[in-house]
Amino acid sequence: MSAAEFMRVNAEGVEAVAAACATQAQRPVLLLVSSLAAAGPSGQTPNVESDPPSPVSDYGRSKLAGEQAAARYAGVLPITIVRPCAVFGAGDRGMYEVFRPRRAIRPPRRVRARRPAPLADRRGGPRRSIVLAAEKGERLVPDGSGQGIYFASAQDLSQVELGRAIAQALGKRAPRIFRVPGGLMRVAGFCGDVASRIRRHPGWVSGDKMSEVLAGSWTCSPAKVQRQLGWSPAAPLADRLRATAQWYVDAGWL
Repeated sequence: MSAAEFMRVNAEGVEAVAAACATQAQRPVLLLVSSLAAAGPSGQTPNVESDPPSPVSDYGRSKLAGEQAAARYAGVLPITIVRPCAVFGAGDRGMYEVFRPRRAIRPPRRVRARRPAPLADRRGGPRRSIVLAAEKGERLVPDGSGQGIYFASAQDLSQVELGRAIAQALGKRAPRIFRVPGGLMRVAGFCGDVASRIRRHPGWVSGDKMSEVLAGSWTCSPAKVQRQLGWSPAAPLADRLRATAQWYVDAGWL
């Protein structure tokens, strides 16, 4: 997607929804699902909600613009923002590209699974934190203090550690690790953009994604969501990865 498309969906879309909610006689709670990308990379210590945001990608800037659009309605609407990190689970197509071996067939755009999705990640993952934030989270204030914002994060892993954990969940050998120069990764991102335009469908590898990958550490503190909302994962990461991998197998994606 282009920067303009990201802004149209993630910023203008939020503006339209917030404006519609503000006209209701009984104004609902507006729960905005943003992204860690809106906050930007963390540096030496994990990000907390009150840190000034510094997104490094078009996607992240559009998500931050959506947060700012929501903040303009904080005086008339009860609004809470959740910033999930990497999201995975049954039916997820984004992380499927990480799970998918080269020989696997891409799933059709509409596919019916052969069994119900596992509930572990639904109960304990970001989805559960979103429900809790809507029910009893603090509400947004327009002063940029971070009040009304929550990070949904459970465990910090490096890219290498995540790759090894996914391989273990799939029952595969640990992947080989290659160090790739940043310039070559940017070329790969450019090639991904070209391929996406040809296919008319966004791919997992893009120039925007490479900007995030090359930006450094992406960590955030879950202390606030744990302290205020009592949220924590319902199952260990290894169990949730195995459940996700098994869903892909049962659904015929792997």
